Amino acid sequence: MTSWIEYTIFLVTVVTLAYPFGSYLTCVCERRGTFLDPLLRPFEAALYRVLGVHAEQEMSAATYAGCFLLFGAGCVVLLFLILMLQRILPGGPADTYLTTPMTVDLAANTAVSFATTTTWQAYAGESTLRYLSQLIGLVAQNFLAAAGGLAVGFAFIRGLARQSSATLGNFWVDLVRSLLWVLLPLALIGSLVLIWQGVPLNLSPYTLAHTLEGRTQVIAQGPVAALEFIKNLGTNGGGFFNANGAHPYANPTPLTNLIGMLAICVLPAALTITLGQLTQRLRAGWLLLSVMAVLFVGGLAVCDRAERMPPPQLADLHLVGGNMEGKEVRFGVGESVLTTIVTSNASTGSYNAMQDSYQPLGVLAPLTFLLLGEVVFGGLGAGIYSIVMMALVAAFLGALMIGRTPEYLGKKVTAAETRWVALYALATPAVVLTLTALAVVTPTGRAAVGLNPGARGFAEILFAYASCMANNGLALGGLDANNVFYNTTTLVAMLAGRYGLAALAIIAAGRFAAQRRVATSAGTLPVDTPMFALLLLGTIVLAGAVSFLPALAMGPIVEFLHP
Repeated sequence: MTSWIEYTIFLVTVVTLAYPFGSYLTCVCERRGTFLDPLLRPFEAALYRVLGVHAEQEMSAATYAGCFLLFGAGCVVLLFLILMLQRILPGGPADTYLTTPMTVDLAANTAVSFATTTTWQAYAGESTLRYLSQLIGLVAQNFLAAAGGLAVGFAFIRGLARQSSATLGNFWVDLVRSLLWVLLPLALIGSLVLIWQGVPLNLSPYTLAHTLEGRTQVIAQGPVAALEFIKNLGTNGGGFFNANGAHPYANPTPLTNLIGMLAICVLPAALTITLGQLTQRLRAGWLLLSVMAVLFVGGLAVCDRAERMPPPQLADLHLVGGNMEGKEVRFGVGESVLTTIVTSNASTGSYNAMQDSYQPLGVLAPLTFLLLGEVVFGGLGAGIYSIVMMALVAAFLGALMIGRTPEYLGKKVTAAETRWVALYALATPAVVLTLTALAVVTPTGRAAVGLNPGARGFAEILFAYASCMANNGLALGGLDANNVFYNTTTLVAMLAGRYGLAALAIIAAGRFAAQRRVATSAGTLPVDTPMFALLLLGTIVLAGAVSFLPALAMGPIVEFLHP
């Protein structure tokens, strides 16, 4: 019961903050006045001059998508070079602690991972990266990739809000404003709070401590606070340490855990309000947020129920407190479950417990969210177009039932738009299932599951590709993914999940922007009613079941039925 009080307070806080933050994002998106303008306008103008950006010159959907892809490619190349050349960078940690070699395939995978906000990490940060690699490379990419995603979210919303428009805005303007008005101020405040709570920010050598048993222990140091808040705010998730949010330096208290979870969810939730305000259909925005909340509660219920029960193997010991394997005592089952559900549905793999130690249904809940895409809060920018794309599918199905042309927020979903929506809906199952099948039939792919063959091993493989396609980064820890096969195939999934889906969303938004808004009539299917909410919920669940139920049956479901 105590955990459900915590879950309720958390969800109510997210929903309550969605409106003020959504209104603020509306001002940022439309270049309206904010309280930060006197401070930030000079910096904005200076950046435009340096970058050669003409702020009033807007872009077509194709140009906008091209700039987004070009920006992403530049980020990948830059980070790849930093990682490959990190040995010549000054500062700590000492070379003796860098025991994981930065191979070409690992550097390429990591560069794509951080440039796509996936932050899939097939390495341990404290034994692989120098401080400057973390600061110049990873922290910078957490800001830049998040700003790029938010910019695409703004463009997608404009596509639904505008009429008879050939443009969606200017990518470089949206990028700069996302950085200056949203990410930098919030990250500065959040990072200071983390430092106050005990998260270190230093460039000190690793500490050699002497334990009570007379042994020595190496305690990693570093500029941890610089990475920890922006990784959550930008829905990135990559940890400074291998243990990520379970490490006491990265996430020392329940307060830092709560702040991190709010940082993950509030901005993606707020974008539903921004959509409602810009399309002048605020009820439709609240409906999307309510559907997200219902799915979120469903995931919490399944995962909490699974982890409250002691493992079947230990049932005879009459243990209390649920399944504590792989969980930190300072968080317990409740905060571990909340973090798992938040991070799996919000495209942020910032874990504070080891999901591979979860019960089968405890694994099923986050895995299902990953496979459904970013429809519950989701990534920064990606979450809003993911849920709207599913709403377009629901509007199409609803229109078939009443024999009318599908409409959503006053825009017709014609055959041309339907093609792009269908491609978007089919992309995730096509990529995830194909790569999973390839790994299962390949000796290298099977060998990586190590000591977990059978259903759990299959779940580890499926989880990995679902996580990368969702640009999430969570993993079941039993998979040894640092090899050429997995570094290459997960890279493909990350690129498809980030740039493939974003390009499809932008193109669809461009087509909607060119339309005039259709007047509401007696035959229009309302998209802001409880009936449409149920239709959208059913569409998401049905689409997920049709695409992935057989794969889930081979993993956590069969493991649950036959422990």
